[in-house]
Amino acid sequence: MNPSILNMFTIKLEEWNLLKWISKNKKIFLFLIFVVIVIAGVLDIKYEGLFYQLLPTSMQTFLSDLF
Repeated sequence: MNPSILNMFTIKLEEWNLLKWISKNKKIFLFLIFVVIVIAGVLDIKYEGLFYQLLPTSMQTFLSDLF
């Protein structure tokens, strides 16, 4: 069997296992996504990223004082 075909098969198998795990553990997966989004939001505000720049100036000053 060609090694590249074997690698593609292994990748598809790993994706299938990940999808099965996600379908069995939906609450854990959604919690992990929520945690990642919260951390990304806090870091965005702390380092004055895109979301921070879209906020009104009054909220930016409030958040700057908070962090």
